[in-house]
Amino acid sequence: MIADSLCARMNVLTAKDFGEIKQLASEIWNAYYVGIVSKEQIDYMLADRYTDENLLGYLNSSDRWFSLLRISERIAGYCSYASTENPGEIKLEQLYVLPELHGNGLGRLMLSHIENHTRNLNLSTLVLQVNKQNIKAISFYRKAGFGVREEAVFDIGNGFFMDDYVMEKKL
Repeated sequence: MIADSLCARMNVLTAKDFGEIKQLASEIWNAYYVGIVSKEQIDYMLADRYTDENLLGYLNSSDRWFSLLRISERIAGYCSYASTENPGEIKLEQLYVLPELHGNGLGRLMLSHIENHTRNLNLSTLVLQVNKQNIKAISFYRKAGFGVREEAVFDIGNGFFMDDYVMEKKL
């Protein structure tokens, strides 16, 4: 796997990583989501999701996690996941890799990291939401064993909506 040759490793988010994560998220989202959602919605979601307060919620938490993918000392991607109200279930909240590194097995590496953590917690279901227009991500998740559980529209505020598939994978 190419991910192995890149010496990729997973680390836990720390407060000193916040600035780099915000910058990386903006780079990834603005490269990837234009054409799927509006620039205004991208800016709104970035401003909402990547506040220090929100990121602090992952530190020392027992029910939500944020992991960084590093290649050498550079953060090249990240993922977050959290317990849900449904017994036996973890929600994959985010899984992002720099666009120039797509196709190297790094997304699969992060997904395996989350699946292993889910199993270690003795939980059996991994769920996620993905925009119905995000064909590349939907294909990735299908290849990884996810299926569509339902379609849903979510009001995320400020007049913006997410028209998503809720996908799940039994572990």
